[in-house]
Amino acid sequence: MTGTSTGRDRDRVLVDGGTFAVLASDGDITGGRGAAPDGLFARDARHLSRWQLSVGGQALTVLTSDDASAVMVLPGTRDEPSPYTVRRDQALAAGVLAERLTVVNNLPRAVTAALELTVDADFADQFELRSDRRHYAKPGASRVVEEHAGGVTFRYRREPGWSASTSVTADPPPTAAGPAGAADRIDMSGGEHATAGVELDAPGHLPGTARVLSWRLDLPPHGSARIDLTARAMPGSAATDAAPAPDAGRATATGGEEDTGPQAVRDRIAREVAAFRDAEPRPAGLTGWPDLAHAVRQGLADIAGLRVPATGPDGEPLRVPGAGTPWFLTLFGRDSLLTSLFCLPYRPCVAAHTLRALAAAQGTRDDPARLEQPGRIPHELRHGELAHFGQVPYGRYYGSVDATPLFLVLLQAYTEHTGDTAIARRLEQHARAAVAWMFRDGGLDDGGWLVYRSDEQAGGLANQNWKDSAGAICFTDGTQATGAIAVAEAQGYAYDALCRTARLAETVWGDPAWARELRAAALDLRRRFPAEFWLVGADFPALALDGEGRQVDALASDAGHLLWSKMLDEDQARRVARRLLEPDFFSGWGVRTLAAGQVPYHPLSYHRGGIWPHDNAVIALGMAAYGLDAEAREVAEALVAAAGHNGWRLPEVISGYGSDLQPRPVPYPHACSPQAWAAATPLALLTATAGPKSG
Repeated sequence: MTGTSTGRDRDRVLVDGGTFAVLASDGDITGGRGAAPDGLFARDARHLSRWQLSVGGQALTVLTSDDASAVMVLPGTRDEPSPYTVRRDQALAAGVLAERLTVVNNLPRAVTAALELTVDADFADQFELRSDRRHYAKPGASRVVEEHAGGVTFRYRREPGWSASTSVTADPPPTAAGPAGAADRIDMSGGEHATAGVELDAPGHLPGTARVLSWRLDLPPHGSARIDLTARAMPGSAATDAAPAPDAGRATATGGEEDTGPQAVRDRIAREVAAFRDAEPRPAGLTGWPDLAHAVRQGLADIAGLRVPATGPDGEPLRVPGAGTPWFLTLFGRDSLLTSLFCLPYRPCVAAHTLRALAAAQGTRDDPARLEQPGRIPHELRHGELAHFGQVPYGRYYGSVDATPLFLVLLQAYTEHTGDTAIARRLEQHARAAVAWMFRDGGLDDGGWLVYRSDEQAGGLANQNWKDSAGAICFTDGTQATGAIAVAEAQGYAYDALCRTARLAETVWGDPAWARELRAAALDLRRRFPAEFWLVGADFPALALDGEGRQVDALASDAGHLLWSKMLDEDQARRVARRLLEPDFFSGWGVRTLAAGQVPYHPLSYHRGGIWPHDNAVIALGMAAYGLDAEAREVAEALVAAAGHNGWRLPEVISGYGSDLQPRPVPYPHACSPQAWAAATPLALLTATAGPKSG
C-alpha cells in the first residue's frame, strides 16, 4: 500500500493491488467529482462515495493527520475542551478499506459517546466523474441497499449482465441504522429487525442510498472503546473480457484468518513492498548520490503498490504496473512498457509480467470501434461499466502508435539483460505479428513511416503517441496536425524495434534471413529520417510529419527520444542534446514538452509546456547512450531536485515554470501521483548516470 498527498493539502491517496482510495485528511469521503474525485475505487468504479464520521451530530476537528491516521476532537474552548478524542486508523489492501476507530474519554467520569458514520456507494464510473461534464445514459440500472446486523451492503445492477456491490461491516455492530436525514433509525441491536433487499429506485433512476450507522459507546472514566470497520468492494466484471480479481497474482495472501485491522494490513503490505523494494540488486546502493537513492527507494515502493492484476497468454495470474491514480490504475501498453524498461536492470520481473500480459491482449482481428488490428499491442484495458456497455471505447482499446514497437524493444532488452530466452521463445509468434502490424497497418509498407489517424470523432484519442491530448501535435502557430501523422519519436522506436528483433531472430529464433530483412528495413528508416524530418532553419528534428508530408515544426521534447533509440548520427545527437538544455527548453526542473516562447506553449499545458519526468528520463538515457554524460547528469540533477521538494516522489507532470522564477517546482494541478513511469524515472536516472547501461 502506498500513501501520498495528492498535491492538494486536504487529500491523500492509498493504493494497493488495483484498488485505490482518495480520502480527506480526516479520513472522510464526500463524493467529490471533477478534477478531484474522492472515494474507494476498484476497476474504474467508485465503491464508496460517502464515508463521513461525526460524534453527537457534530463534525470533528483534526489535530494531526498523516497517510495512515488522524487524531480528532469535537470543537471546544480552553475552559471546556472536547470530552472525547477520536483516533482514526485506516489502511487499504486489494479491494478492502480497513478502519479502526478508537474513542478515548478525556473526563474523570463515565460518559456515553454517540458516533455516526454516513456511508454510501454510487458506483459511478470514473469516466463519469471527470471534469468534462459528459453524461452517460444508464437504462436498466438500479441500486439496492440491504441493512443487516453487521452493517450495510450496497448493490448495483444494470441489465443485461452487470452487477457490483460494496459491503460495510462493523465490530461491534451498529446499534442503529437508517437513511441519511431520517429522524428515526432502525434498532440493529437484536439483529432480528435488519432489513434486506430494500428496492430504492426504478430502473434508470438512481436516488440517494446513503445510510447512517450509529453506535452508543459507554466509556468509563478516562477509558476507551473501539470500532473496527471493513468496506469491501466487489467489482463488476465484463462477460467477454474477464478481469482477474483485485488481488490475483499476489505473492502474499490478504484473506483467510489473518487480522484485518489497519495496522495488521499495513504491516502485511509493508513486508510485501519491502521485499520488492529491497530485493537484489539494491538500486539505492548503486549510487553515491544520496538524494537519488532516496528517490529510487520511493519510486520502487510506489511501483510495488501500483501493480495491478492481469493474466498471461495461458491465463496465468500476473501483476503489472498500472499507469497511475486516480484515472489510470490499469494496464496501459505504453506506460507499462516504459516503466518496465526503466526497471529492467534492477527488477526484470516487472518486464516478464508486462510482456506476457500485453501478449495476451494483442490484437487478433480488425475491429474499427476499438482500433484493434492483428498484431497490434493495446493502448489500455478497462473493466468498468461504461467500457462493458461500449459507451467508451476503452474496454480494450488499441489507439497507440508506439506500444507495438516498444513491446518489441522490451522483449529483446529483457532477453539480453537476463539471458532468459524462454519468454522470447514463448512470444515469438506475438513478436512476428507485431512486426507485421508495423509494416501492414502501421504504415511502414505504405508511406514508409509509422503513422496514426485521429480517433477523436469516434470518441477515442486525437493523438496516439505519448502526447495523446488534443492539440499536442502542433505547428508553431498552434494548429493541430491532421491526416496520417508520423510523430518523430515513433520512428525512432520503430528503428530500435526492428534492430532488436533482428537480434532475436538471429540468436533465439534461428532465422538469419528474416534478421537481414529487418536490419535492412531499420537502416533504410534511419537513412531517410534526416531528409524528411530535419528542420534546417531550427537545426532540430520536426515534431512530426502531417498527412500531406509537411513538417510539424513546433520544437518539442520528442526529439530527445531519438537519442534513446540511436536514430541520429553522433553530430546530430550532440546538437539535439545541447539544444534541449537551452533555457527555453530546460526549466531547471527538467526539459519542457514544448520550448517556451512558441505560440502554443503554456506552462500549465499537459503536453504543450509541462515537464514530464518520464520524458526527461528517456532523454537522459539517450544522452548517456551517446556518451553525453554531463548533459545526462544535468537533466538528472534537475529531476532529483524536484523530487526532493515532493517527499522524493515524482508526479506524472510538473508545471513548466522555470526555477529562476520559482524556488520550488510548481505542481501541475491534475497530475497523477503516484504514477508508474514517474515512479520508475529515478531508476532510469540511475542507469543514465551511474548504473548499468542498457543494450
